[in-house]
Amino acid sequence: MVLHSVQQDVNYNGHNVLKMSIKIYIVKSSHARNSPLLAKPLRELGERLQLARLRRRYSAETVAVRAGVTRMTLYKVEKGDPTVSMGTYANVLRVLGLHEDLDLLARDDVLGRKLQDLELPLRKIAPARSGVP
Repeated sequence: MVLHSVQQDVNYNGHNVLKMSIKIYIVKSSHARNSPLLAKPLRELGERLQLARLRRRYSAETVAVRAGVTRMTLYKVEKGDPTVSMGTYANVLRVLGLHEDLDLLARDDVLGRKLQDLELPLRKIAPARSGVP
């Protein structure tokens, strides 16, 4: 979808030397919204955050203000909306006193370590030195 289109002629000494055309596009990415791999874990995270808020007896307004977001954004977080930024999720965790849980994300990268180990060269044994005390 084209948001804005501008065309302009550039003249030099009365001669048309350049014709500029600028178009600004809006592209909506649907990858995150449609990923079935992300939908369930994000929805469950949102539910856990909502339960944590309710256990603390915080209103949605209070958490939203302290997290620096609108109530609508907090609603999206609690529904597990994948379009909300990770920073917003982190701020909600901070407000609820759960920010240390961020350290658990991607902590143990088992697959990555296995792949890294496959790339490591085999260690070669150096020949024994002669004449060294």
